[in-house]
Amino acid sequence: MAPKITDFIEDAGAPGLIAGIGAVLLAPVLLPVFAGIGKPIAKSIIKGGIVAYEKSKGAFAELGETWEDVVAEAKAELAEDKETPAFEPAASTIDASAENGV
Repeated sequence: MAPKITDFIEDAGAPGLIAGIGAVLLAPVLLPVFAGIGKPIAKSIIKGGIVAYEKSKGAFAELGETWEDVVAEAKAELAEDKETPAFEPAASTIDASAENGV
């Protein structure tokens, strides 16, 4: 069952009741003050977030290009390894003697 307002009043006691009434009475005065202070702070936080996003976007694009370059180089090396034999045959003694005229 949902709590009733009387439950809150009983739990808070007299100091809580006085603080609640004071907050209600001071809210129309304090809210514009806090809004005046909070709006520039909120704008500066938002601007900082936008700047950080733009910088990170450029950094991630550069990181992506670097990664693509590394992958392309690795693929090129693999393709080169496939074209080149794993070992090169040594000149046999028969070929060497034939060249010397023996």
